[in-house]
Amino acid sequence: MSLPTPSPQRTVVVTGASSGIGEELAREFARRGHGLVLVARREDRLRSLADDLADRGVRIEVAALDLSDAEDRATLPTMIDQWELEADVLVNNAGLSTTGPVHASTPEAELNMIEVDVVAVADLTTRLLPPMVRRGRGGILNVASTAAFQPMPGQTGYAACKAFVLSYTRGLAGELRGTGVSATALCPGPVHTEFGEVAGFDEEATTSAMPDFMWTEAADVARAGIEAFARGRQVVIPGAANRVTAAAATLTPKELLVPALARMHPALRD
Repeated sequence: MSLPTPSPQRTVVVTGASSGIGEELAREFARRGHGLVLVARREDRLRSLADDLADRGVRIEVAALDLSDAEDRATLPTMIDQWELEADVLVNNAGLSTTGPVHASTPEAELNMIEVDVVAVADLTTRLLPPMVRRGRGGILNVASTAAFQPMPGQTGYAACKAFVLSYTRGLAGELRGTGVSATALCPGPVHTEFGEVAGFDEEATTSAMPDFMWTEAADVARAGIEAFARGRQVVIPGAANRVTAAAATLTPKELLVPALARMHPALRD
């Protein structure tokens, strides 16, 4: 099993825990008896979530950090040590997306996305994984996306970031064989969260671009991710329709697929 037994000294670190999938992952880990370190910029939301989970009887710490900032990221292991905790699981969930064509974006927006979606994943993994390997238990749960399986005009940088997360996780899983530590990539399709709103999507246009049967709830995604992680699976895609779509995107020649995706993406419509 890749999900260690809970204990007072062990904790699950969840980034991007202030909303959406991250919040639901935190709730599900707490329901299973695991202590938490909640990481995000919005301290008020983290503390509200911690208060809401108080009746679970698990220890919850709050780390209000900006994961786009290297200095902030570097403080997380020190905070965990000061709390006298062992990070048995790292959930790299924090992420964001730009929308629209790259030529209409800015270097600041694109690099901020890459810093959170890519650099923070590698940074925190490199900091927190070595003690797991020394202890012979634990794991990394990285939240990618079905966007990882194909280029995505209209969210070009985002899809590329998630392709990195997927490949990185698969590589980690290969390296970690026999160590007692595992790595899983959770690749949801469209999910009912505030992610699209923050990214700048028009809700009606986005919903119309994706059939109803492809949409999933954040709580269902969280459960599927943790169950797959507990079984030591490398990749999990919640929802049968999303699994079919990801497989089709992988097999379809990109010369045919990319123009079709460009015509469909709501951020590229006139």
